Amino acid sequence: MTYQAQVEDIVFALEKVAGLGAARDAGIGADLGAEDVRAIVGEAARFAETTLAPLNAVGDREPTRLENGVVTTAPGWREAYRLWIDGGWGTLTGNVEHGGQGLPMALQTALCDIWNQANASFALNPILTVGAIEALEAHASEELKALYLPNLIAGTWTGTMNLTEPQAGSDVGALKTRAVPDGDRYRLFGQKIFISYGEHDLSDNIVHLVLARLPDAPDGTRGISLFLVPKFLVEADGTLGARNDVTCVGLEHKLGIHASPTCTMAYGDKGEGAIGYLIGAPHQGLRAMFTMMNNARVQVGVQGMAIAERARQQALAFAKERRQGRASGATSGDSVPIIAHPDVARMLLSMQVLTEAARFICYSCAVAIDRACAGGSDAAFWQARADLLTPIAKAFSTDIGVEVASIGIQVHGGMGFVEETGAAQYYRDARVFPIYEGTNGIQAIDLVRRKIGLEDGRVLTAYLDELSEIAHRARGANRLELSGLAQRLDVAIEAVASAAHALQEKMARGELDEALAGATPFLRAMGTTAGGAYLCNAALLASKGNEGRRAALAQFYAEAMLVTVPALTSAAVDGASDVLAAAAYLEA
Repeated sequence: MTYQAQVEDIVFALEKVAGLGAARDAGIGADLGAEDVRAIVGEAARFAETTLAPLNAVGDREPTRLENGVVTTAPGWREAYRLWIDGGWGTLTGNVEHGGQGLPMALQTALCDIWNQANASFALNPILTVGAIEALEAHASEELKALYLPNLIAGTWTGTMNLTEPQAGSDVGALKTRAVPDGDRYRLFGQKIFISYGEHDLSDNIVHLVLARLPDAPDGTRGISLFLVPKFLVEADGTLGARNDVTCVGLEHKLGIHASPTCTMAYGDKGEGAIGYLIGAPHQGLRAMFTMMNNARVQVGVQGMAIAERARQQALAFAKERRQGRASGATSGDSVPIIAHPDVARMLLSMQVLTEAARFICYSCAVAIDRACAGGSDAAFWQARADLLTPIAKAFSTDIGVEVASIGIQVHGGMGFVEETGAAQYYRDARVFPIYEGTNGIQAIDLVRRKIGLEDGRVLTAYLDELSEIAHRARGANRLELSGLAQRLDVAIEAVASAAHALQEKMARGELDEALAGATPFLRAMGTTAGGAYLCNAALLASKGNEGRRAALAQFYAEAMLVTVPALTSAAVDGASDVLAAAAYLEA
């Protein structure tokens, strides 16, 4: 199957549904017109279709290799990355002062969608670099910015994020990597695991952002500092110097994303210590790293949604070509394409609406981040909106990626379970996204413990009011096909609001475990509800001639997905005590 980026759907989602056009009308990114967006997305699609997509299966079959501390990427990777640099794709959102174009994150998010649809293993590298750039721009000294940002923005150097350690996992407060002061710099000793693109042959230098502890650090997360540790030391004039004491000592053999090197990194293995430079204030490293992590969480959500889109395209193409069985009611005649069978159509529709719901959520979160970064009197409002949507964008969309890729295998039948069709790769690739950048359970806990209570619940209330306004407009549109959708949406919104209130009351009473036991179904309920509202809004905003298709998709989502929200919120609130009661028997 030949991959094709759905440019018009992506531009519609970005400009209309997620609100980039409305942000432009409000003066945010006014220099980037709608036609500019379409042109950039179109050119990104061409690059993805012609350069990245053909390498996707190649990288799966011929993964990265480690020999004597040197990682060699898959065939074609180096040439593709050189074309990436030459095209200026890494410069989009970077600060103009350091060679970037200063374009909105929302546009970069749409392009991240395309890159990951074409080749998720390749696209992971730029995602990390963009996050490193944002962390340095927000927290690094002017000297470090001047020395490192131009090459990172250009893409000639790449960035990584080093948090996890063997004994710590997701508990970063338990990390043990240490940083010893050495004049105006530090020497780091320790080991990090699961470091994506920690070592590779694509760029001239790799800039590691590493969490470590100073000698006087307090225990837990309050004692973590952030350091910039380059693979090659950088001289004052920007030229590369000696190799630093940082080495890749292992590559993980993974279920999926085979062409993305997942490294075990050793700092100070030679005994001299890896030279690093403090970013931000001592013991404030987690705050600085969260700048990178929050960016990464939205982009990981995009990765999940993008894999879903690629799996959907392949399943649809297969269903149109694969002939099996007769049409319903036929007593004779040739076999028909399986897309003619209602259950296959149901699976394909599920794949489509779930993917679109996740896309609308991720793009909307990115637009909120842009509007917050733009400053102004409403910046706090948009920052709170981004804070609320980030865990949903990450967790809901990556869960969708796995589900849609799994449905794609089912559409293929037995041919989906063998590697020749390629459907299995999407499932294997998608499975990591709910795990990294904070597992989806952690995202759900964050949503319940911190986000639904922002400003005493007013942030959530304002968001649900906006979703209710979409339902109200659908009822007033005098379109029969939207009336049932509006009713389902109202019920879902009320269920989410009631559940959020109940969970906050539990926490206020000190019943924290009761609340957290229901966090995952609550997040799913919120994501499902938001997705339904955005699909409804898409039907209202659709261009003439496209209204029927969009309304039909939204109505299908309402009857197939929105109807689950009351059950999910019941599980979140009323089923939590049953989780805790049954948990006592897990070891029985």
